[in-house]
Amino acid sequence: MLSKRDLRKHKGLIDQLRQNIMSSPQHAQRIGQSILSSWQRSLLACIPKERTAAPLAEKVKFNGNTTLSSALHACERELKHVAEQSSMVLAIGDIGSTIMWTAASHKMLDIAEKVHFVSGAKWSEDAVGTNALALSLKTQESCCVFSNEHYMESVHDWVCYATPIIDPFSKQVLGVVDLSTTWESHNSLGVLAVERCASIIQSALLEQHQQHLYLQGFSVFQVRLNGKILVLTPRQFEILAILALCPQGMNLDNLHQALYGERKVSLGTLKAEMSQLRDLLGGLLGSRPYRLLAQVDADFLQVEQALDAGYLDAALKCYTGTFLAKTESPFLCAWRDCLESRLSDAIFKAKDTDILFRHLSHTPDAIDAVECLIDLLPSAHPAHQVLAKYKGI
Repeated sequence: MLSKRDLRKHKGLIDQLRQNIMSSPQHAQRIGQSILSSWQRSLLACIPKERTAAPLAEKVKFNGNTTLSSALHACERELKHVAEQSSMVLAIGDIGSTIMWTAASHKMLDIAEKVHFVSGAKWSEDAVGTNALALSLKTQESCCVFSNEHYMESVHDWVCYATPIIDPFSKQVLGVVDLSTTWESHNSLGVLAVERCASIIQSALLEQHQQHLYLQGFSVFQVRLNGKILVLTPRQFEILAILALCPQGMNLDNLHQALYGERKVSLGTLKAEMSQLRDLLGGLLGSRPYRLLAQVDADFLQVEQALDAGYLDAALKCYTGTFLAKTESPFLCAWRDCLESRLSDAIFKAKDTDILFRHLSHTPDAIDAVECLIDLLPSAHPAHQVLAKYKGI
């Protein structure tokens, strides 16, 4: 553990780097690329200088399809104990860095409330600048943000440790856990402590996933039941996707129309498909109406939920390719067209070039991202000419 003298010296170094980093890029390696990049994004976000507390959302809009909320309910007593015993404040954020839940020691309670480190507060980079919750989600790695590495001056007295919360079955990021205290109490074991908190939540996720179905519909379809891959036909996956999108269930006629439309396929054929699916799912397929009886998560549902919450970055991380490109289901085609229209609209409104470049690297034919980048980047930017040629200008 560093002495207070060493910590003060480190604070002074950070101050020097923040003042000189733009004019002296050679100092970048002394602060770390992830912090430097976050500082630069924070500057571009034009966060009000007078902001001293995170803005409060009307409500937490996205919580990982209730999966994370359920796990928190199961382990909140243990997490509260960690916060109290460590003299820290512990926060759980959703995939957009909005805090869903907190527990604070007596030492940190008032301090946390003053800066709105509370449930419902928005700690994204575009709202408060560099901070551990947002940085951990951005990099999808554990991180520490020390004192004046934070962008907002009101948290320069803090040190924060954060790590992503990974679903043990789907391997998707569900949110982030953060442990924070005052900078004088900085400890090199802080990252290990917050990773331990994440493991507590992951254990709760494992316990609640007794019957868990995960569908992957982008690029290549795949189904996992309690972590094990099921071998299904494309038609069987289409049925599961329709039922995942209609959790209230569907009767035989409506499911037939959603799956086949006007194609000449008998109801008996669909009944046979449902019987085979019921055997594969071990009885987790209900009837009258047909519905899934397992806890269902899906990458395409996560994209839809992220868009509902306004989290474009999270939506694009899940969107890894066209949803069921070969499907002939009129229901799924209509849903896919609607989703792609929503994504395109969100991309055209985006201001974060990092998000757009990353999306373009995974989806090279994303012309909407190309057009948006051309508008956002100055004409002298090295990528501008390449993007213009790509578009055919």
